[in-house]
Amino acid sequence: MRVRFSKDHVYITVEDDLGTVGITIHAQEKLSDVTFVGLPRVGQEVKKGGAVGVVESVKAASDLYSPVSGEILGVNEALKGKPELVNEDAEGAGWIFKIKITEPSEVRVSFQVTRHEDRVMLDTHKATTQPELSPELRRFLQPDRRVRLDGVIADLSAQETKGLEDPLAKARAIYNYVIATMRYDKSGTGWGNGDAIWACTAKRGNCTDFHSLFIGMMRAAGIPARFEIGFPLPSDQHDGAVPGYHCWAEFYVQPYGWVPVDASEAWKHPDKKDYFFGALDDNRLQVTVGRDIRLNPPQQGDPLNYFVYPYAELDGKPIALESRFSFQDRN
Repeated sequence: MRVRFSKDHVYITVEDDLGTVGITIHAQEKLSDVTFVGLPRVGQEVKKGGAVGVVESVKAASDLYSPVSGEILGVNEALKGKPELVNEDAEGAGWIFKIKITEPSEVRVSFQVTRHEDRVMLDTHKATTQPELSPELRRFLQPDRRVRLDGVIADLSAQETKGLEDPLAKARAIYNYVIATMRYDKSGTGWGNGDAIWACTAKRGNCTDFHSLFIGMMRAAGIPARFEIGFPLPSDQHDGAVPGYHCWAEFYVQPYGWVPVDASEAWKHPDKKDYFFGALDDNRLQVTVGRDIRLNPPQQGDPLNYFVYPYAELDGKPIALESRFSFQDRN
């Protein structure tokens, strides 16, 4: 049995999918002598945060909010004749209602961000490779579980950059190859894992596949490259649902530092091919960087291939979570 407390000073004890709800000891102390408890209706469907009753005292009346979504299975009938039970034993005999939890993993997260275009002017200096790389940069020269740097990836990288010394020229050659060879196609299976070998063979996929191939070829060419993922925001809307994720890549050269590219968007919009080599529009939100993610605190399961959707474990094993995303411009 688990006990949880909400910011509204409501507690819920949970066993399997059954919850017992009441107000906390602290809440009854603030209310003083309880004179009436308005109970919810058995069979009532309630949403997390929704008002389900009221607790009145000699000092004040306080609405009661459900800490979870579900169906009311029972109420404490004893409170009708003896509301002072809430004072005497708030987290015991003074419980208020029982609920069958229908959304046990319901969590809401909101935040404010300032979006801006990310653009690097690449014609201002001669690019060079950095002879001594920091440990962070060296990490982005190493393979990931689904981004191999040997075999066909190494061969393709060498083939497309043959005779080139300028790291920017190498990056552009690899970028051009990915766009010319891949097609944005989410039919069938296999796509969406960001597997560079699969992308190289299938020559199709979504943004993860485009950029895994790009990153693998870049690293094989000795240029640090990293994976970034987040959400696209519709350019013609000021609010609404966000249907799914989007990802892109960055590579590192001196003196520019990290340079963004979006090969899959360039494939969809050929007129913006030059733009997306060195720039990202402001219709997106970055969430995480990198692959093979270890969370903090660390999960017991395998490293996450990439991390953009909520992740949870039960008894050390991943569990499926439903997730929804939306946005609203504030200006």
